[in-house]
Amino acid sequence: MAESAGVVTTESIRQSIEAGLKCDEVQVRGDGRHFEALIVSAAFEGLMRVRRHQLVYQALGSRMDEEVHALSMTTLTPAEWAAAQQEIRARQAQK
Repeated sequence: MAESAGVVTTESIRQSIEAGLKCDEVQVRGDGRHFEALIVSAAFEGLMRVRRHQLVYQALGSRMDEEVHALSMTTLTPAEWAAAQQEIRARQAQK
């Protein structure tokens, strides 16, 4: 999908992250300048949050400087993601 001048799509951000980092799950929401991303990758195992974010910034490369104004990230390992999903299901079952 072509991007019009100055407009970045959530799909293009997702594709850039997946191209630069082996991921189990990537979800991106945003308005063309401000984005929120959920990234699940085994590459995050044993890493602090700052290092995880650096890996994502590295995957995005110059896009972070030139196209993306803000990116809020949740970076999880596959085990953390599974635990988060289990917690959500447990909360929903309580309702």
